[in-house]
Amino acid sequence: MKLDRFGDVMVGAVGNAAGTVVDPGTGLGRLRAALSGRAVVSLAAGMLLGYLVARYWR
Repeated sequence: MKLDRFGDVMVGAVGNAAGTVVDPGTGLGRLRAALSGRAVVSLAAGMLLGYLVARYWR
């Protein structure tokens, strides 16, 4: 994955996640198709980092 497209990929993934709220079956299928292995790892690392920072500032 090229870094210049990283923002586009993440925006698409967030949009697919928002669509999951409206139609869970279709949304989860699109989310799985949109995310590559690196994007999943990056998203999980970002969520973990956000959680740790939030706990620290609490």
